[in-house]
Amino acid sequence: MSLSEKIAAQLPYLRRYARALTGSQGSGDAYVRATLEAALADQELKQSLEAGRVALYRAFTLVWASASGDTDAADSAASTALASVTPLNRQALLLTTLEDFSTAQVAEILALEPDDVDALVDEAIAEIDREAKTSVLIIEDEPLISMQLEDLVSSLGHQICGTAATRTQAQNVVAEKMPGLVLADIQLADGSSGIDAVEDILAITEVPVIFITAYPERLLTGDRPEPTYLVTKPFEERTVRAAISQALFFGHSKPL
Repeated sequence: MSLSEKIAAQLPYLRRYARALTGSQGSGDAYVRATLEAALADQELKQSLEAGRVALYRAFTLVWASASGDTDAADSAASTALASVTPLNRQALLLTTLEDFSTAQVAEILALEPDDVDALVDEAIAEIDREAKTSVLIIEDEPLISMQLEDLVSSLGHQICGTAATRTQAQNVVAEKMPGLVLADIQLADGSSGIDAVEDILAITEVPVIFITAYPERLLTGDRPEPTYLVTKPFEERTVRAAISQALFFGHSKPL
């Protein structure tokens, strides 16, 4: 497999991480493009990418760190939010949860010691515990998954404002109470689309949304408007917890 093919296979997942880290599709994809451009301009960096996925994320981290949140790739809202916390703890949390890297791999990506990574993750988890709470709409047609998400959301101190298995049910919930956060599957019970259900909501108000799907690469091409936050099925609770935290970190959720 050529280097370009190796990188292409990992790009959807690097986009997922970059979007979650920056809080927007535009900023995240811009950082990914900047990483590829840097590799083209630097033969040593380009050769380092032969080492695989960890090396690609390490290259991205170097671009991210050098930008310092003050380039065209980073929008002002993301820069303002990042200034309010230690960026490294968010990176460590997302790398170990959303991207499922080991502590040793994250240490290599961030150029830290493993113990430092563990401490950063602990800091990020402590931040989650201190976050403001909101109301959450769950759009999911699998009853067991819906119940699992309800339990997880409630354990974080958030309130469930409703659950829906179809686009119509989601419309009915929103008609009674607007959520501060939405967790949405892509394919729903009656063949309707979770994306359409979310677009109905976003046409009324701005609210952070996390999509949950078994096929994340289909929504991470960078060629069209796509989700900022994406969790892969089957998911681990820690991954959803980190995604919720990051979405609320950048989002304009309505408090309880």
